[in-house]
Amino acid sequence: MAGERILVVEDEDAQRLVYCEELKAAGYECVGASGAQEAEEILSKETFDLVVLDLNMPRVSGLELLPRIHELHPGLVVVIHTAYSSYQENFVTWLADAFVTKDPDPQVLVDTVKDLLEKSRQGQKEA
Repeated sequence: MAGERILVVEDEDAQRLVYCEELKAAGYECVGASGAQEAEEILSKETFDLVVLDLNMPRVSGLELLPRIHELHPGLVVVIHTAYSSYQENFVTWLADAFVTKDPDPQVLVDTVKDLLEKSRQGQKEA
């Protein structure tokens, strides 16, 4: 787990800050991006182990950014999160590795991140 890097793409400053603080407290390095353009710039220069991606952002949505993320970093683990539970979870997880609704308890996201990174590490060991 030490040194694993997470990019949190979230247009709401307070939410992005809370997620990064919780992820840092769990031992991860966290970088925040306020939208798709900033996320793409960061991803073009840096590597990450996982991306937390908000679906509903102004100008460019998370669903529009997702193919670009996979183009820049094939196989990168992506957790989609949204406040809108009306999205079909099965559809969204077909596109990404996990779907999480924005929960008042950020530990839900931290637990999802931990589980996905553990699975990713085990998959790399088997390869």
